[in-house]
Amino acid sequence: MYSTTVLTAFVAQHYLTVPDPGPEGVPHSHHFEVELTFRGPELNEYDYLVDIDDARAALEHIADRYRDQLLNDLPEFEGYNPSVERFARVVFDRVTDVVTDDTVTELAVTIWEDETAAATYDAAV
Repeated sequence: MYSTTVLTAFVAQHYLTVPDPGPEGVPHSHHFEVELTFRGPELNEYDYLVDIDDARAALEHIADRYRDQLLNDLPEFEGYNPSVERFARVVFDRVTDVVTDDTVTELAVTIWEDETAAATYDAAV
C-alpha cells in the first residue's frame, strides 16, 4: 500500500457544546495542524498515487476556509459539537469532494489541536 501525506497549520476557534464542558465551553483558539494521508495499492501511469499539487490545493482551501473562524458559526457544524473528531470528518468530506484520483482508495484526516492531542477520521473513498 502506498501513502502520500500533506499537512498545513492554522489557528481557528471553537467552544464545546456538550453538557458541563468546563473551560472548553467558552470560545478559545487552537493552533490546528491538519494532515491528509492518501492511500492506495497502485500508482497511476506517472508513478503517482495522488497529484500532490491537487492535494496541496485542497489543503490550502481547507486552511483558507477555517483560518481565524469560529467553527461553531459555520454551517457544517450546525447541530454538532465542534470537537476535533467532528472537525476531522468535516475535512474528510470536503477533501474527498475535490481530490478524486482513481488510485486513491483511502483517506485519513488527522487534526492535531495541540502538540499532544489529535483525532483521525479515515475511510475508503
